[in-house]
Amino acid sequence: MELETASRTMKTERRDFAEWHRGRSPYVFWALDVDLPAVRAELARVAVGLGGLLLDEYQRQPHVTLDLCGFPQPRPAGDDEFGAGLLEGQIARLSAAGLAPFEIVIGGLNSFLSAAYLDVDDPADRLATLRAALAESGSNRLFGDYVPHCTVGLYGAEWPTGEVLSRFRHLSDAPAIRVQIERVSLMSYEPAVIAGRLQILGDFWLNTRRMHWRPAFSQLGLGQLATE
Repeated sequence: MELETASRTMKTERRDFAEWHRGRSPYVFWALDVDLPAVRAELARVAVGLGGLLLDEYQRQPHVTLDLCGFPQPRPAGDDEFGAGLLEGQIARLSAAGLAPFEIVIGGLNSFLSAAYLDVDDPADRLATLRAALAESGSNRLFGDYVPHCTVGLYGAEWPTGEVLSRFRHLSDAPAIRVQIERVSLMSYEPAVIAGRLQILGDFWLNTRRMHWRPAFSQLGLGQLATE
């Protein structure tokens, strides 16, 4: 846990990071949709236990991030932009991977310096296969050490880590939540809205190896993509 080697948490700034998004929207990424009653209930229970420490505005639905795409552009020019070709390659590799539906286990409180989260256990190591399929030329756009997690909330100030860990110790662990994963979802959010809600643009179904696009995908301006 990162908190054990630091003196304070990282404060989340309540502002529009315009220097990052430069008016571009939305920001797109791949994730597992785990927005289920049992997961929502556990996240809410932990958030109450950490009341006062977390940013009030966190509205994102429960999910497990796999990899980033970036800002959609018909003619991508930067490392944080992508076009239809990236998605087409990722969908083809997801299909070729041939993964069947699998199970993950969510539970156990943990924390980055910037956010509290629930651990995600992947007993069959399927997330590595998914991330390899989503990688472009062998590299994922989500840099650094990958830690699968389900975010509880972002810290609203630079809290002393001793105080935060004390809260953690008073939060008893709930039973682990087993979640059956049947699809991988392409999601987006508005970059000007800190911790705003997510929108699902499409789902790759593992059992059929086909991509099903949702109406919101049309907002990306990338034209019509294949379903497999």
